[in-house]
Amino acid sequence: MAKIKGTVVIDRERCKGCGVCVEACPVDVLKLAPGVNGMGYHYSMMAAPDRCIGCASCAIVCPDSCLVVYRQKNPDEQNSK
Repeated sequence: MAKIKGTVVIDRERCKGCGVCVEACPVDVLKLAPGVNGMGYHYSMMAAPDRCIGCASCAIVCPDSCLVVYRQKNPDEQNSK
């Protein structure tokens, strides 16, 4: 069975840095960025993109719908068969 790789796309300018998505991630992919967006908030970012499993927990809990999660089968495992 192929593993799923996930990618989180974050709308930095809409993110208010509440950190709910960071806490919801079961594999510690997200963290708050050291920099700030145009509103002065530390926005969420993918700190460990290789660990993302595409579960979408972060997107589900985001109160402002700033995250979109994409899932795909890991191409490395598909080609090895």
